Amino acid sequence: MNYTFQLEEETIEINTRLDKCVSELVEEISRTAAQNLIQEQQITVNGNIEKVSYRVKGDETIEIHVPDPIDVAILPQDIPLDIIYEDKDILIVNKAKNMVVHPGAGHYNDTLVNAVMFHCKEELSGINGEIRPGIVHRIDKDTTGILIVCKNDQAHKFIAEQIKEHTVMRKYVGIVTGIVKENEGTIDAPIGRHKNDRKKMAITLNGRNAVTHYRVIQHYQRHTYMEFQLETGRTHQIRVHMASIFHPLLGDSVYGVEDKKNKFEGQCLHAECIGFIHPRTKEYVEFHAPIPNYMAELLATFSKGC
Repeated sequence: MNYTFQLEEETIEINTRLDKCVSELVEEISRTAAQNLIQEQQITVNGNIEKVSYRVKGDETIEIHVPDPIDVAILPQDIPLDIIYEDKDILIVNKAKNMVVHPGAGHYNDTLVNAVMFHCKEELSGINGEIRPGIVHRIDKDTTGILIVCKNDQAHKFIAEQIKEHTVMRKYVGIVTGIVKENEGTIDAPIGRHKNDRKKMAITLNGRNAVTHYRVIQHYQRHTYMEFQLETGRTHQIRVHMASIFHPLLGDSVYGVEDKKNKFEGQCLHAECIGFIHPRTKEYVEFHAPIPNYMAELLATFSKGC
């Protein structure tokens, strides 16, 4: 795909780096992807190859060539799964920390999809395409906990409709920094893409409706153990909402501060419970996943006043 832009002051802020400029001009191109395209000489300014650090001056023509994607075979892998429940229609798994849900650019192996493809063989819905078979929703790489995997298209459509209508019950638990004074509350703030960093989300006026209910489970010396229930399911919702009230999740280096003392990767967040109408029985079902060992050990340490 090719793009051509005639820059003007109204189009882009003058003196912006070329990689940032490209990512702002084309929503589908992240800043990292723009850097790769520039280094591969797929982007020109007035017909010239420029460096990533080049700063646009205005009244310039930027041409962007995005090569056609290369088909990558997604293969089953014999990766252990923590299976909470399974029947002919659905598979409920407890996702491990540091595990990506589905393949993406530069990451085609060792994902949850690779694992469920091995476990389920041909029994996976195909609605989300070849790289996301069975996946009807997802959680972040460093968030642990419950996920629904659909084994056929009928189940996928039925559950996807519940997610769309916000009728799926989803509860998370997590540890945040600082002492949350209110024992319970609701954060109702729209979430959209961060205007300066496309990898981040932020509370924005033009964002999508996002509602998080929270409840304090236990206060510790410098942290708070909390429960979160989602009305909506926006990207990074709990992480963004808690950071907005100055209590980011422990270990969240994107919206808070990386936790080097406790030596675990990413935010301390666990999808503990999910409830929905079963696609075949049409009865309400609810599943729970115990908190991971690292979180239990942290809570035990905090209880000792450490």
